[in-house]
This record gives sequence, structure tokens and C-alpha cells, in this order.
Amino acid sequence: MRTIAASIVLAAILIVGTMLLLTQSGTYAQGNGNRNILQALSPNVGELSSSPLFQGGVYVPSTPDSVMWGALPNRDAQPLLTIPSGSVVTFDTVSHEGILEDQGRDPRRYFALQGVPSEHVLDDAIMIAASDLSHDFDGDGPHVVTGPIAIEGAAPGDVLKIEVLALIPRVPYGVISSRHGKGALPDVFPENEGRAEGASVEQPGLYNSVSVFTRIEEVAGDSVAVLYNRNDEEIRFPINPFMGIMGVAPNTSEVVNSVPPAAYGGNLDINELGVGSILYLPIQVAGALFYTGDPHYAQGDGEVALTALEAPLRATFRLTLLVAGNPEIPGGSPFTQPFGETEEYWIPIGLDPDLDEAMKQAVREGIEFLSTSLGVDRATAYAYMSAATDFEVSQVVDRNKGVHGLIRKSDFVAAGP
Repeated sequence: MRTIAASIVLAAILIVGTMLLLTQSGTYAQGNGNRNILQALSPNVGELSSSPLFQGGVYVPSTPDSVMWGALPNRDAQPLLTIPSGSVVTFDTVSHEGILEDQGRDPRRYFALQGVPSEHVLDDAIMIAASDLSHDFDGDGPHVVTGPIAIEGAAPGDVLKIEVLALIPRVPYGVISSRHGKGALPDVFPENEGRAEGASVEQPGLYNSVSVFTRIEEVAGDSVAVLYNRNDEEIRFPINPFMGIMGVAPNTSEVVNSVPPAAYGGNLDINELGVGSILYLPIQVAGALFYTGDPHYAQGDGEVALTALEAPLRATFRLTLLVAGNPEIPGGSPFTQPFGETEEYWIPIGLDPDLDEAMKQAVREGIEFLSTSLGVDRATAYAYMSAATDFEVSQVVDRNKGVHGLIRKSDFVAAGP
């Protein structure tokens, strides 16, 4: 895992300032001075000028007009704009935590209970929560999804290459939640009497969800998340920002719930896909229709409680069209499943409601990649991965469970000159 200091390239605007104190009850308390809260750059989609902070390109805010709540764009979605292949796009994304019905759909009030002053709550989160956007707590996904963006010339059978250029925390806090009937232990957690009759946005406490407020602080130049044990002793872990949702529109006119990931990407929740990573997705509709959401500050493999450390990010991507047959496509064409890449690894991905089947798919995708792209015969590829490739559980909480492999690139580079 990378710390934020190692992974975020726009270090000049990392969250800085006087340390924020956590009270014994686990709340956020303001010390002297102010933290840098990254409010939206603009309420409008538009061009960004090149500067030390941005690589030019296009800016997309999260507003009631530019997001979907609980669903993904489908083939009928209208793009916010159309961009040439290779364009850089920056999104100010919003977390669902703090705006959901079991938190009162009022982030100012919700975070005030944790000691967060109103000026430290993002205006775009407040605006979305207060809007007339329809959201069904039980039927819809929780996620705020920003987009879509069309790519000129993209057609079914092509591949969208998504390079993650920067991920900047927008606030120095986040939330980890457990909800009844969900997570790896849905019959056990939360450990309370369960959802009560009358639970609603007006009476959010009756949902009996458990949300753990988590502050972020700087320690020796690194950003860490802070929790507490029963004795009020700190538990610290590094943050490793990534976008849980990156996807292209599926070829359907049906409503597409934001929770289960699939061939189009979506809610993959793969914590390797941070700054410097690449995600390849098979395009299903004209224009590709790229979208993003579900920002994370940190997530363990499995994401067992239901959510990870959820918090808003300013995310910058380069979106490049790879026409079918392009040799840069991992495993060649036809390309039908998401595939990841980092500086160290190639990452085959498997998705299925059955974790065993997800594992099998990830292995099959790895064999296909090694055979087609690296010239390894299938028997040797199978043997190599058995001896040298770790397969990790991405998540077990998103209906379609995920497994991803880490094929080490250095194993395929001759040592020495």
C-alpha cells in the first residue's frame, strides 16, 4: 500500500494546517487555524487552464445536474460533454457517507454531531442532499456517480484506457459504515437490535446503522486515518486513495444499480487502482460514456464491513481510446473484461456472485493475458501464476464479488544490461 505522500502527485495542495483533535467520543474538534477544505472549483463543466496544480483539460463538478444517485449511466444517458481521446479530465467527487437517509440526508447536521464546523462540509454534498434527486435507500445503490463523459469515436468493441493521474483528499475526515443485512457478516453486524419500525430520513437513528467517523492527520509527512480502542488509544493506518467506481455505460436501457460491478467496470472497489494505475474497460456503447464515483481514502482487501473509509476526492484522469486491434490492449481483441495495471503489476480481474467463480475468472483472464500479450504457453502461464502470482479478494460486499491477481512485471524483464 502507498501512503498519500508517495502516491499523490499534486502534493502542493495536500490537506495541511494545524492538527485537528479527536475528542474521547470520537468526534472532530477544531484546533487553532484552518484546514484546507477543497470546495468545488466551479458549479459548471468547463475547461481548465494548465497550471502547477492541473494538467489542463476539462473540469466536471458534482451537482444535481451532473450526477446520478444510486444508479449508473446506461446507453440512453446524455453525456455532459464529448472530449477527444487522450484528454485530461478532473472530477470533484462526492461521497455518499454523510448524505444518506440513515444519516438524515443533511451533511451539515450529521457532521456537526461529530464536531465538524459547517464551513468544513462540502457545498456540493450539501446541495446534492438538499436537491430533489430521487433516492430509495432500500432499492437504489448508495453512490453518487458523476458523469458521463463521451469520447470521440469510441465504439462497441473498442477499449477505454483510464489513467489515474491524481487523487486529492477534499476534507480531512471520512466515514466507515456497517448496515443491517449487508457486509461480510450480515447476520451479525451491526451488533444491535436492528432496524426499527419507522426508520426514515426524519428518524435516521431508527435504522440502527453504525457509522464510524474517522479523522485524518499528518504524521511525519504522511497522512494517516485515526480510530480509537476502548481505552481511547489511537489506531493509525495509512490512507491510500482510489476511486471505487470507474466505468463505461452498459448496453441496456434498464436502470443499472450502482452496487454490483460487471464487465463495464463500475463499482470494482480494487484498492490497487490509485494514482499511477491504469484501468482498461471494454466499451459497450457509442462514446463509451465514462463516469466515476465512490471515492475512498483507504480500503482493506474484502471491504468486509460494507464500506471502506469513504471520503470525497478530486480525481484527475487521462481518457484514451484504444480501437479494437490496438496492440496496447491487454490480452488483445476481443477484449471483454476489466483489466488493471500499475507500475509493478498487471491485474486480471474476476467478478461473480460466487467468490469461487470470481477466482476462476481472474485466473482465466490471467492465463489469456500471459498467453496472448507475453507469449507464455497456457500450461506455463498456469504454473507460473500458481507459483508467483497473488490473488486477492477485492471485495465481498457488492453482490458481484471480486478477485484480482497481481502479476509481477519484474518477473518478465531480463536482469542486468
